[in-house]
Amino acid sequence: MQLAFDSKELRTTCESDAQARLDLGDAVAEMLKHRLADMRAAKSPKDLVAGKPRTGADSQHMVVDLSVGYTIVFKANHTTNPLTEAHDLDWSKVTRIKILRIDHA
Repeated sequence: MQLAFDSKELRTTCESDAQARLDLGDAVAEMLKHRLADMRAAKSPKDLVAGKPRTGADSQHMVVDLSVGYTIVFKANHTTNPLTEAHDLDWSKVTRIKILRIDHA
């Protein structure tokens, strides 16, 4: 999948190991590196296995666990997002995502 980021600060955290370690700590930064690699390697969010990927309450977002208490929240990022016949977002055809935030519970 192709990844985009909601802000420059989030992009820096996700693309700089040193910044991720400052912002999130060593253990979470290491998991972030692995989850982002998984996302880049996947054809769609439906191919993700690690981190218990799941749709959010509105089904327009997905959530993936990073570490205890930390999650990545993202949405489809196509000009026109793929839909099912029932007009729901078809996550199996999503190839572009935007990472919105890293949440800490």
